[in-house]
Amino acid sequence: MELDTEIENPWPSGDWSGLADRAAQAAAAVAPELANPRLSASLLFTSDAEVHALNREWRGRDKPTNVLSFPMLSRDDLHALAAEGPPELLGDIALAYETCAREAQEKDVSLADHAAHLIVHGLLHLAGHDHVESDTQAEAMERLEIAVLEKLAIRDPYGDRI
Repeated sequence: MELDTEIENPWPSGDWSGLADRAAQAAAAVAPELANPRLSASLLFTSDAEVHALNREWRGRDKPTNVLSFPMLSRDDLHALAAEGPPELLGDIALAYETCAREAQEKDVSLADHAAHLIVHGLLHLAGHDHVESDTQAEAMERLEIAVLEKLAIRDPYGDRI
């Protein structure tokens, strides 16, 4: 999968694109549907204000959040996608700096580790995984996230599985 990464203020300087690429590679190793070479996704590191506006416009929720995902393919279409052919846009992800930084501090983890977790979370949403409909879905998605983060040497963000 190819990531088109854009980093806006107020994100501090750092190798956010490299972090995103490593997170995507680890996610593809755990969720093979993300390994299709035809796939691309856009990733925006932005502000709470921008994510708030996106959340209000596209989700009808008038508040910021840590990460938003906008899938372009259904899970069935993603699984049926042949390895050969033209590029396919998997979707878009946006991360909100202020919320990510606050959550990282509250969890006593680095901003980079928390951002990696949220990128993985967003990619899994783009792949059709969810955590809203049932506890079973939430637990399955958490297990995938933990497995991906383990490949990145990032501890279990849920604190009870590794």
